[in-house]
Amino acid sequence: MSEKTLDVTTVSDAKSKISDLKVFGNGDAWQLLGKASSKSQGWMKSTKALDLGTAGTVLQVTTSQGDNVAEAVVFLPGVEFFKVRTAFE
Repeated sequence: MSEKTLDVTTVSDAKSKISDLKVFGNGDAWQLLGKASSKSQGWMKSTKALDLGTAGTVLQVTTSQGDNVAEAVVFLPGVEFFKVRTAFE
């Protein structure tokens, strides 16, 4: 088994870096809000959002250190991701 590819940002990016990648459905449904990683230190942190329209947004935070992965997921009812994103731009 090879090392984890920590610098992937989209499915097309992953396909160019991971030869045996298999994707089902819309792999880009989640929008990457921010990501930082260090290959030499073996860590990665990312924040992603899944916009569900007027129903709300699901926010996912991932932290990976070596083989250890921690995830936090929260549903934000009524929060439309694209409206929140434009407020920060």
